[in-house]
Amino acid sequence: MGWVKNRDRLHEAALSSIKSISKKKEISSKNGIAQRPPLLNQASISSTPRSTKGLPSWRGETDYQSFWYLFHDEKNDLPLTLDARIVFNELEMSRTEILGSNLYMGSKTNIINYLDDRSLNIEDKRSSNFLALCSNLWLKDLAGFDLKPTSKELVAEFNKRFEATDLDHVKDKLIANIDDQDKFLKVSLDFLKAIKLIKSVKDNDDYQEEGLIEPPGSTDDIEEEIDTSEESKTTNSDISLEDINIDFEELVEEAAAISDGASIEEEIDALSYPENDYIGFNKIDYSIFTTDFDEIIEAKDLTTPDEAIRLRAQLDNLIKPHLATIGKLANRLQRLLLAKQNTNWNFNLEEGILDTARLHRVIAEPGHPLSYKQETETNFKDTVVTLLIDNSGSMRGRSISLAAICGDIIGSTLERCQIKTEVLGFTTKHWKGGESKQKWISEGSFMNPGRLNDIRHIIFKSADNSWRRARKYFGAMLKEGLLKENIDGEALMWSHDRLIKRNEERKILIVISDGAPVDDSTLSANREDYLDNHLKKIIAQIETESPVELQAIGIGHDVSKYYNNAITINRAEELGEVLLEELTKLFKN
Repeated sequence: MGWVKNRDRLHEAALSSIKSISKKKEISSKNGIAQRPPLLNQASISSTPRSTKGLPSWRGETDYQSFWYLFHDEKNDLPLTLDARIVFNELEMSRTEILGSNLYMGSKTNIINYLDDRSLNIEDKRSSNFLALCSNLWLKDLAGFDLKPTSKELVAEFNKRFEATDLDHVKDKLIANIDDQDKFLKVSLDFLKAIKLIKSVKDNDDYQEEGLIEPPGSTDDIEEEIDTSEESKTTNSDISLEDINIDFEELVEEAAAISDGASIEEEIDALSYPENDYIGFNKIDYSIFTTDFDEIIEAKDLTTPDEAIRLRAQLDNLIKPHLATIGKLANRLQRLLLAKQNTNWNFNLEEGILDTARLHRVIAEPGHPLSYKQETETNFKDTVVTLLIDNSGSMRGRSISLAAICGDIIGSTLERCQIKTEVLGFTTKHWKGGESKQKWISEGSFMNPGRLNDIRHIIFKSADNSWRRARKYFGAMLKEGLLKENIDGEALMWSHDRLIKRNEERKILIVISDGAPVDDSTLSANREDYLDNHLKKIIAQIETESPVELQAIGIGHDVSKYYNNAITINRAEELGEVLLEELTKLFKN
């Protein structure tokens, strides 16, 4: 709880830092992954990391936004292609980060850590985002930044990729004009030409490029788009980060002393075993080596905005053949739920709602008393449904596509029936262990350490969030590199704990999985049936002692050896019929 409490203070401190450095008091903030480049006068501040180890990178997000607002003047956009625009913007980002890091020396480490984290997480080396990051790091390297090994590898890869390209005349000009945005902008266009993102730059003075989205206007028009005003440039050579009255270190130490490594989510108090004594989770013979590196993350923080759009479109294409099923399922469930409400009216009462259908009696006989009616109380239970989806590596390909389609169909159908739905996912942050395993090795690799990987629990949609808002991030389930290992027992406990805290009278948990839990690092250091036994015990206790109703959908595998209430879907063609039958059966009870 301590970290959660201090987390808000760190968020406030981060925003204050951005306003102080940029000298722009009108900047507001929102929660979420930081945009590159930042939105106009709106900083994005992501969730505070689980432990103090991740703070430099997190502060790097704050610093680069501060420097963007300080050193970047807004210009009218040149009509570049999308790929060229992404790299063009990243070069300007790099320019402002270099200027800011030279001015506020303490922020250089933060920026380096932040960019190195981006280097570790970017997977598609053919994407424009990868090329943009390489360009940013390449410019940092030219400016003398002491980059980390992963970042240096990307710089080397960039140099090798464009070794036959004449970048010598460009790189000197970029560094020479780092203080002048307008001149830097001109040289950036030469850079885009050198790496073949635009076809030609006929004259640096009139910015005539070929191969753009649409042809630019006259030379005079383009020149007007580039503001050459010197008045907007700001120099702050006398300012240092220490002058800003925000003591990050004090906040961090205070939070760490209380609880270094508790929850990162606004909605969740702690990533730990639930404290529901009636279900007795704490009595199960199961241990965790460390939770310091575990993560609960929202799906929107797993992808960039462009990637989220692409993945959502990919999922929409998979769902198209099942749109008729969604309509049928929603209509059948709506009729079923309405029938269960058993709404009735009692008439001829002395109080209640005025019965307008009987007003004619008062007109015909003025002395006749008014008639009232009252609706009888419904016996239909308020319901919430949680979908827990296995995001493990064994689900890659057809299985995760089926799971995503299932989740989307069930979620959108229940939303139409006005039943609150939560969609969660679970995997691990690394293959074969991560920082947890490294810590275990450094402490002597003792026997039977318990769970030995860094778990990642994902919130695709919370129960109180609308499907319309959450659906655009639901495609993140198809993200390459997301699917790793699966520790089902803990994921089941986590989702159950979230569900049990809800106020709805009826609670349903639907697990979509392909079978057994697997984590190589844990199983190699403990008994072979360690995770399997834990999952079975958790399921047994939920099924026998909890008010939560547990249902499982096996994707390509029979999961009935774990769950009493289980169905199996092997092919996409079965989705409609099976879901229609099972959901109808579930809500008839």
